[in-house]
Amino acid sequence: QVQLVESGGGLVQAGGSLTLSCAGSGLTFSTYNMGWFRQAPGKEREFVASIGRSAGRTKYADFVKGRFTISRDNAKSTVNLRMNSLQPEDTAVYYCAASNSRVVLSTTPGLYNYWGRGTQVTVSS
Repeated sequence: QVQLVESGGGLVQAGGSLTLSCAGSGLTFSTYNMGWFRQAPGKEREFVASIGRSAGRTKYADFVKGRFTISRDNAKSTVNLRMNSLQPEDTAVYYCAASNSRVVLSTTPGLYNYWGRGTQVTVSS
């Protein structure tokens, strides 16, 4: 069975940094596009970042404003999200997702096949 296990969430002050990690198992990791999404209370799940199978292509949501970096290590079946200059509006549950869709760097949740359990990121003022 496919499993995505996330780690790295927590509480950080505004302006601080966090790195989220997602470890995959039960799938040929290198054949999947990977993405990060987030969902804040009372809001819909939104796209954050995605990365291609070979890590040669990436895509980011506009609100990232150059602050976040997505990366992957297929040898270790992991995908990471480095978040810098965090602000209170970044507070949300962050989800790791895997997609075998032919659509490159999809921003649509429905095109992702597997999801992690989510990790809470809280940014204080």
